[in-house]
Amino acid sequence: MKQLLTLNINGETKEVWTSTHKTLLEVLREDLYLTGTKHGCELGECGACSVLIDGEPVLACLILPVEVQGQEIQTIEGLAKNGVPHPLQTAFAEQGASQCGYCSPAMLMTAKALLEINSNPDSNTIREALSGTLCRCTGYSKIIEAVEQAAGELAVMRQNS
Repeated sequence: MKQLLTLNINGETKEVWTSTHKTLLEVLREDLYLTGTKHGCELGECGACSVLIDGEPVLACLILPVEVQGQEIQTIEGLAKNGVPHPLQTAFAEQGASQCGYCSPAMLMTAKALLEINSNPDSNTIREALSGTLCRCTGYSKIIEAVEQAAGELAVMRQNS
């Protein structure tokens, strides 16, 4: 069975005619071609599919899109603005916080949510916030340093605006 859904994704309204059994992850990747959100375990254990729903990190593999109609969904594709990378993206690149890059979209989105509620988190707070997203490459040190760097850059941007 299929259903017409209206989703607010990255600030745009998208209508999609899709199977009712598909998860948000599947709709994002297969129907809307937003492939930055990654398939991982599909059991809610690895965090690779994390997106933001109304600013909160959510595992897209565990939610049906019908549940999030009317809410703001943000994926990694919506992180940069007008072609300008978000300070988190810049910091990840500068710190070498990605190796294979598979977990990076989820790490970036989860870190964005953290920095929205805590503009100056310490390393333990960052580690705890990101603990639901597994990385098999970096050992997390560079990721934590990148979030700290982005927090500092965002603070400077707020002071200058």
